[in-house]
Amino acid sequence: MKSTEEIKEIISKLTLEEKASLCSGDTFWFTKAIPDKNVPKIFVSDGPVGLRKQENVEDNLGMNESIKAVCFPAGVGMAATFNKELYGFMGETLGEECRAENVAVILGPAVNIKRSPLCGRNFEYLSEDPFLASEMSTSYIKGVQSKHVGTSIKHFAVNNMETRRFSASSNLSERALREIYLAAFEGPVKNAAPWTVMCSYNKINGEFASQNKKILTDILRDEWGFKGNVVSDWGAVSDRAKALKAGLNLEMPTSYGENDKKLIEAVKKGELDEKVIDENCFSLLKLVYDAYDNIGNSDEFKFDRDLHHNIARDIAAETFVLLKNEGNVLPLSKDLSIAVVGPYAQNPRFQGGGSAHINCHKIESFLDACKENRIEKITYAQGFSPVSDVYDEKLCEEAVNIAKEADVTLIFAGLPDIFESEAYDRKHMQMPSCQLKVINEVCKVAKKSVIALHNGSPIEMPFVDEVDAILECYLGGQAVGGAQYDIIFGDKSPSGKLAETFPLKLEDNPSYLNFPGCRNDVNYAEDIFVGYRYYDKKKMNVLFPFGFGLSYSEFKYDNLKLSKEEINENEELTVTVDITNIGKREAKEAVELYVKNCESDIIRPIREFKGFDKVNLLPGETKTVTFKLNKRSFAYFDERIMDWAVPSGTYEIEIGKSSRDIVLSRKVNITSTPILPDSYDYDTIMQHLLEDKRIEECLGKYINFTKDDREKSDVEKESMNEEMEYSSFLFSPLRSGLYFSAGKIRYKDIDAFLEEANRIISDKKS
Repeated sequence: MKSTEEIKEIISKLTLEEKASLCSGDTFWFTKAIPDKNVPKIFVSDGPVGLRKQENVEDNLGMNESIKAVCFPAGVGMAATFNKELYGFMGETLGEECRAENVAVILGPAVNIKRSPLCGRNFEYLSEDPFLASEMSTSYIKGVQSKHVGTSIKHFAVNNMETRRFSASSNLSERALREIYLAAFEGPVKNAAPWTVMCSYNKINGEFASQNKKILTDILRDEWGFKGNVVSDWGAVSDRAKALKAGLNLEMPTSYGENDKKLIEAVKKGELDEKVIDENCFSLLKLVYDAYDNIGNSDEFKFDRDLHHNIARDIAAETFVLLKNEGNVLPLSKDLSIAVVGPYAQNPRFQGGGSAHINCHKIESFLDACKENRIEKITYAQGFSPVSDVYDEKLCEEAVNIAKEADVTLIFAGLPDIFESEAYDRKHMQMPSCQLKVINEVCKVAKKSVIALHNGSPIEMPFVDEVDAILECYLGGQAVGGAQYDIIFGDKSPSGKLAETFPLKLEDNPSYLNFPGCRNDVNYAEDIFVGYRYYDKKKMNVLFPFGFGLSYSEFKYDNLKLSKEEINENEELTVTVDITNIGKREAKEAVELYVKNCESDIIRPIREFKGFDKVNLLPGETKTVTFKLNKRSFAYFDERIMDWAVPSGTYEIEIGKSSRDIVLSRKVNITSTPILPDSYDYDTIMQHLLEDKRIEECLGKYINFTKDDREKSDVEKESMNEEMEYSSFLFSPLRSGLYFSAGKIRYKDIDAFLEEANRIISDKKS
């Protein structure tokens, strides 16, 4: 690694043209080198779930075949593990692969919020909840970077759909921006220090993310303290000079020199200070030299694909979510006669399409695993096409015939590749009709039926009452079949929980009326009410709630304790709860903590997810889980002060098995500093004046609140009750006293009060 002085010395010897050239890529995956000035190049690679390194075959879209690699479970499944340590371990494994292949930065994790179940890239994203996405991605980044390989957390920010992703403007309130969409990035930036942040394609409130100074500098750097480099998503730059000034360090991929010329022109025209380019080059070269030190020194890192395949299998088993298990049909005895229906049992769908697509060195199906483990009483029928939605009566009949003869029927179904991918969004939440027809016909004759789902985002399930068990396998990576074998036959207990709500139907989703927007505008009208925040507030029925997932064992939750019953907003609160495995199997349980918000005049969700931990328990074993809550655990973003605030009041600390299944709760009283206005005027309502203890004495001195004690006429009594009278007073502006005080309040009284009240406020503030 070169010192600060050495890097500055190198920059001082570069021409303007050379410095400008460093601000963009050389090819699709390499940064630029200047050999005669001792500036090397480094390689960056797609994939949050595996290496997608193109070797000597780079193309203009970056989509051609890449090296043989290992595909781990998609982000949707990793979030469902609720296991930070596991995601960190996966990061370490990928970091080793990067070192072995001389990859400097791996592009990921992808943490954009799942605003709509239709987003074509939801399989890559983690959750509808920013806290879960933040905590999980923090662990992943630390894992990768522990191997001295950089990450690029993406896509910054408010990138929640693929339709018109290059041009659409995500229009939203400051509160929604901070509480939901930026919060997923804030924790990892502050706590894991990713080497790079990748900006998104879209506009944010009318300004492209690539040239959005508020996002890239004011918030990311000045507020959060980010010290790394901002990289553009591939082709995201509109105005290169403006982007550079806003905080975008590296444009990717190459623009074949076109945007380099724009920077040079901007300097020569006086529109861009050359010092800005110098500072940018310094930041970029720090990254390049730091990463380059490890290239060629990777002998200790061996990319053992078979070993990593087995790791991927272990990880995948923890991503599966058992959604239904009527009569404990799962796990299956290996002695049963089993009918297997569906092409995904033989050729599984295990990864999403687009830039995250991995060229796998091998793929393990459920039938492969059954053959390897000598499961003999098993028959197979394809049932339906894996690629088209055309019902084939013959295929269906074959499936029905084997189901009739079996003790249990396993149906491997889900969404074809074409249904969800980068670059476009889904149009609906339905599975192919041909699959639904086969499921229906098979369930009519099957003694017991189990469906294993392969999909990257929520689907409608008209078969939910027809089948005995549902195992959500998401996109489990190349070893998905082996992991399915481990779970279905009980070698492991399922422990995944949903990181997203499954609504009953698409129309229930809060973004339904505003997704994907109109022309180039998409209005986030649901504001902070994304996912379970909306469904729980509305008390809506859902198919499966956030945090839901069954196990082969049972767990008892008890002994919930809080370190204090009263705290101020800046104190930390410690929460402990005991978890006991009261079942007969060793199993893992994800323990969820929610904060139920106090009653206040602030519109807030009923509860918010603020803590989780996963424990492995032997039968009869008890472990104590500990959580630490701080101010942010109770806060909302207040646009009046542009900062986080905690309303005083009583909150409930809830321990749940999902957002809809709270099993324990304890109350805590929090005292905070109220947010009060800096001044008052004629239009201030009486309620706000009465809440301000600073001016209580002053208010009574000038404003006559004498109650009208005269006897009211019968007509007055009928037309105005006490509640109406009080509310009319409470919500009236100060100036209304001129009209409704029978002449007792005049302008001179109001002016005198405002002068003294605003002076008192100013004195207390100073």
